[in-house]
This record gives sequence, structure tokens and C-alpha cells, in this order.
Amino acid sequence: MSISNNSYVAPDSFILNGIPGLEAAHIWISLPLCAMYAISLVGNLGLVYLIQYEESLHRPMYFFLAMLSLTDLLTCTTTLPNALCIFWFNLKEIKFDACLVQMFFVHGFTGVESGVLMLMALDRYVAICYPLRYATILTNPIIAKAGLATFLRGVILMIPFPFLVKRLPFCQSNIISHTYCDHMSVVKLSCSSIKVNVIYGLMVALLIGVFDICCISVSYTMILRAVVSLASTNARQKAFSTCTAHICAIIITYVPALFTLFTHRFGGHTIPPSLHIIVANLYLLLPPTLNPIVYGVKTKQIRESVIRFFHCDKEGR
Repeated sequence: MSISNNSYVAPDSFILNGIPGLEAAHIWISLPLCAMYAISLVGNLGLVYLIQYEESLHRPMYFFLAMLSLTDLLTCTTTLPNALCIFWFNLKEIKFDACLVQMFFVHGFTGVESGVLMLMALDRYVAICYPLRYATILTNPIIAKAGLATFLRGVILMIPFPFLVKRLPFCQSNIISHTYCDHMSVVKLSCSSIKVNVIYGLMVALLIGVFDICCISVSYTMILRAVVSLASTNARQKAFSTCTAHICAIIITYVPALFTLFTHRFGGHTIPPSLHIIVANLYLLLPPTLNPIVYGVKTKQIRESVIRFFHCDKEGR
């Protein structure tokens, strides 16, 4: 521990305490989390490989899906191995700088994930409202630039977080009641005002979350208007069926995210900490686990590509 000029103690490390109140059940809690992580690894890596392997999937919708799969995989990989070490081996200590790095990547990748979901909504909007111009609007260079812009937005907006935390004095406990270094969980240990951190966190939530949700809402409002105006019932069903997987992905991602955000800011004394931490882990783990399954079940082209891939592999043997 190091002591600063104003007699505050800055921790060399933090103790990640897992899920408080459920320590005896850590092993049992870890089993479904580990299974979900294994499913997410296989599902997302398999989906990315399939999109690269199958030329029929070399379309904007699937390029954005590959971006989502990679982002989901990186998001859960930044936290879950560390959580399993806490549950299985009681390895709770994390260095101060390592905690800041984990915080940056967790929030950075979740910001990128939100941006990719927004790009996928815009993709569906162009595909349904401007089908004849779809290929000319969403060219490969445009897709690459949109993906890069989304990545840079997530990274740049998250850069201040570690520096805002590092300037804070910590004179209280260094025990974090969580399985990973979340921004608000860390700053609440500070013994000085965290007003700047809270304001910047809300600003980032507005610039990323609220902006993306608004873009998604506008896109689907325009999609709904276009679908309703179609004369044929079959055409309406076919047009809207291309959006069902994406709508499921939005629900899977944003519902636990909003729950985590609001309980951190406004429900700290009414929501049990154990429930909050479990939902926070599911928020990072549910999308990587369920998105490949949802897209595999709901998207005909992916189903056919999987069957074709295994059929060719069987013939090759």
C-alpha cells in the first residue's frame, strides 16, 4: 500500500469478493456459467468461421453478425475466466492497474456491442426499405468504415474511465463485492466525491446507449411502416421474419444492461447485491451464449450453410 501526500491510502490491489452472501454456492453457480462460456466460445467462433467459409454469407448482414460475434466473445472473455478463478480457486486478488485494464475492456467492448446492434438495425432498414439499392449502399468499404467508427467510439469514450478512477483516493476497504472490476463498484470504495465519475458515466451512457437505442427505434419504426404498406401478407411476413433474430439479440442485450445500469444508480439499497451481481454477469454472458443459437435457429441461410458444411465434411471423409 502507498500513502499519498494527503494521507489517503491508495491500494496496490483489490479483492474481488465474488457474489456476497452466496459464497457457499460459488461452485454450483460456476457450473452453468462455465457451460454458457463454453457454448459461447463454440457458437461464436463457429459462426465467424462459417461466415468466412461460406460465400453465400458474404453479405452485409452477416458481416455485421461476425462483428457482433467477435465483440460478444471478447466481452465475456474479459470477465468470465477471472470469475471462475474466484469461484474455483478462491483467487480473489487483482492488481490495481489490472483492475483498471479490465474495467476499460469490459465497458469498451459493451459499448462496441451496442454500436454493432445499431449498425445491424440500419442494415435491416436499408434491406427492407431500399432493397434495390441495398448492395450499392452497404458496400464492403462502407461496412468496414462503419465497423471501425463503432470500435473507435467505444474505445475513445472509455479511455477517461481508468484515469478518472486513478485520481481518486481510496482510504476505505479494498474489497469489491463483484466478480469483475466494474466502474461504479470500484469508485464506490473511494472516500472522496465521485461526482465527476458519475456524471461522465451517465454522459457515456447517453452517447452510446441512448443514442443507439434511439437509432434502433427509428430504424424499426421505418421498417414497420414499410412492412405494413406491403400488399401481400406473405411479403409482410417474409420481410419482418428477417428482423426477428436481431430483435431477439436486442432484447437479450439491452434488458439486463438497463437493469444493471438503473440498479447501480438508483436501486442500490432496494435490490439485493447478490441479484445485481448475478444479473451483471448474465448481462455479459447471455448475448454471447444465445446470439449464435438465435441466429442459427431464426436465419434460414445460416441453417442451410451449417447443413451444407457438415454434409461436405462428411463427403470429404
